[in-house]
Amino acid sequence: MTPARVLIIAGSDSGGGAGIQADLKAAAALGAHAMTVITALTAQNTREVRGVHPVPLDFVEQQFAAVAEDIGLDAVKTGMLHSAKLVELVAGLLALVKVPVVVDPVMVAKGGSRLLDPEAVEAVKTQLLPRASLVTPNLDEAEALLGRPVRDRAAMEAAAVELVSLGAGAALIKGGHLTGQPGDLLFDGKRNYFFSAPRIDTPHTHGTGCTLASAIASLLAQGWDLAPAVERARLLVRRAITGGLVLGHGHGPVNALADLGPRLELGPCLAEMDAAIERMEGVPGLGDMIPEVRGQLGYALPGAASAAEVLAVAGRITNIGPMLKAAGPVRPGASSHVAKIVLAAMSADPSMRAAMACRFDQALVERAKDLGWAVGEFSRANEPPEVKQREGSSLEWGTSNVIERLGMVPEVIFDRGESGKEPVLRLLARNPGAIVDRLLLLAGQGA
Repeated sequence: MTPARVLIIAGSDSGGGAGIQADLKAAAALGAHAMTVITALTAQNTREVRGVHPVPLDFVEQQFAAVAEDIGLDAVKTGMLHSAKLVELVAGLLALVKVPVVVDPVMVAKGGSRLLDPEAVEAVKTQLLPRASLVTPNLDEAEALLGRPVRDRAAMEAAAVELVSLGAGAALIKGGHLTGQPGDLLFDGKRNYFFSAPRIDTPHTHGTGCTLASAIASLLAQGWDLAPAVERARLLVRRAITGGLVLGHGHGPVNALADLGPRLELGPCLAEMDAAIERMEGVPGLGDMIPEVRGQLGYALPGAASAAEVLAVAGRITNIGPMLKAAGPVRPGASSHVAKIVLAAMSADPSMRAAMACRFDQALVERAKDLGWAVGEFSRANEPPEVKQREGSSLEWGTSNVIERLGMVPEVIFDRGESGKEPVLRLLARNPGAIVDRLLLLAGQGA
C-alpha cells in the first residue's frame, strides 16, 4: 500500500508546536506520509523565538532532490521561507513538479517574532504565488502581501481575488482575528466559500496555520477537491485547538492527533450498531414500524462533526413481512439524512448521538406521550425558502427547530410530511441500544 505523499518545505520548531513538527502530525492524523525539506532551525518555545539558523541553500536543494527522485510526491506544502534567495530557490524547485502546492506564507511567529525578511515578501508575490495551487495567508500576511488593510469579510473577498490575480490557483484568507465570530474565506478562482465557526477561547493555538495548510495538502494529495479539503482540514484544526496541549508559559501547541479521537471509537461503535440491528431483526412485528421510504438507524462517533463520522445502514432498513431487516452493512457516512438529524441533536446535547427513522402514526405519537416522553413536531410548510432550496436541509432545520422550541432534545421528533414527502417519526437517544429499547416500547413489545 502506497500512502499519499506530502512534501513539507518549512522550518523546524524546537518547541514542537509549529513548523515541520506540526506539519508531520497533521499529515499523520490524515493518513498521509510526510517528507521534509528543512529550511531553517529555530530556537523557540511557547513564548519567543530566540534564534534562527538558516539551512544552506545547496542543502535545501539536496533534500528536495533526494526525496523527489526516489520517493516521489503527491502534494507540496511550503511554510517558513525566511529569505528572498530561499523563496527563489523553492519556486524554481516547484517548477519541476506537477502536483498541488499549498503555500503558507509564514511571516511572524505566534509570539511576535518575524520569520520572513521584508525583502522576501516581494519574492513570495512574484515568484512563489504563481507556483501555488492554494495560498493560505492570515489577515496580517494578506495585508503584507497586498500592502493594504484586510480586516473584514469584504476586504477578505477582495484580497483573495487579488492573490489569485497574482498567479495563485486559489486563496484561503484566514480570519481568525476577525472581530466577532471568526471565519475563513476561500476563493477558488470562480466562487467564494465562507467557513465560519464559534471562536474557541484558549491561548493554546501555536501551530494552527501550519496544521491547517498541511492538512489541506494531505487531503489534496489523496485526491480531495479543494473546498471539501478546506472544510475537512478546518475540522481537524478545531479539534486540534480544542485538544490543545497546556505546555510552557505562553501559547501552547495545538494537537492535531486529537482528530483521531472519533476514529479510535469506530470499532466499539460499529459493534453497538451491529448488536442493535441484531436485536431488532429478531423481533417479529417490528417490520410494521418501517416507513414506505424505508427506515434508517444512525449513530455518531464521539465528537462527530460531519456525515462521514455518523454510522448508518447501507441501503437503509426495510421490512420482510412482519420482520425488520437491514439491507446492508453498517458503514460511516452511509446516510446523509439521518446524519443531519443526529448532528443537529448533538449540537444541543453532544451525548444524544443516535436516531432512527420510523413509520409515522398518530397512535404512536400518543403512545410516546403516554410513556412520558418529550415529543416535538415540525411542519415542512413552515420551512424558510432558503432551507427548501437546499437539498437535504429540511431535516437539519426541523430537528433544530424542535430542539430550540422545547429547550431540549426530545425522545421523539416527527413531521406529517407534505406533497411527495412521507410523514416520518424519528426516535432519538444516546446510543443504538437505547433506540431499540424505545422502539420496542413504542411498538408495545417492551417492558
